Amino acid sequence: MSGKLLQSNLNPLNNEKTALVVVAVLYAVGIVGFVFLSDMGFAHLTPLNLMISLLLALRFHSSPSGNFFAAAFFIALSGYFIEVAGVHSGLIFGVYHYGSVLGFSLFNTPLSIGINWLMLVYTSSVLINFLLPQNKSRILKATLAAALMVGLDVLIEPVAIATDMWHWEAGQVPLQNYVGWFVAALALQYIMSFFTSGERNRVAAILFLLQMVFFALLNVLL
Repeated sequence: MSGKLLQSNLNPLNNEKTALVVVAVLYAVGIVGFVFLSDMGFAHLTPLNLMISLLLALRFHSSPSGNFFAAAFFIALSGYFIEVAGVHSGLIFGVYHYGSVLGFSLFNTPLSIGINWLMLVYTSSVLINFLLPQNKSRILKATLAAALMVGLDVLIEPVAIATDMWHWEAGQVPLQNYVGWFVAALALQYIMSFFTSGERNRVAAILFLLQMVFFALLNVLL
């Protein structure tokens, strides 16, 4: 019995503290890999990182339900098709195209970008619950969570360009990108807020903060 209990406590899918250690190690290794192993194609592991991060965050959602996972799937799918529309029209974020780093693409858009949208929407929505009182309005929380996502995107953009995740016309990130991100994020945040009201998922909240530290450091080191 004690052996089974120990195994359960060490399984990151069962133990919150172990999951946090796994996430921290994952991003620490990521920093080393991006800085020192870029010539070996380390950045191509990004889709795997996104999937592991998302699974760990969702595993500790306190009230999983069919409706929650349906909403999560809708948000991932919506994020993906927003990017598809953005790539093909240039009207949402500006004129850009994806490189090869983010993995398999359909309609010139990596499928992993939908995973990224869901992870960022969920983790930032949860983080807001640690920053604001529970009685604050849903629209206020969604707005601040969307602003957090834009702030993170500011840190992501230089790294993404440097590592062939995506590229902008003339090599410059247009202001339109951040406006488009905020509008799209706000809509998806409002949907997510119906499922994260009062949610205190520490793994998700810390994951978003780790993303900010990760990309801030890469902006300095790359």
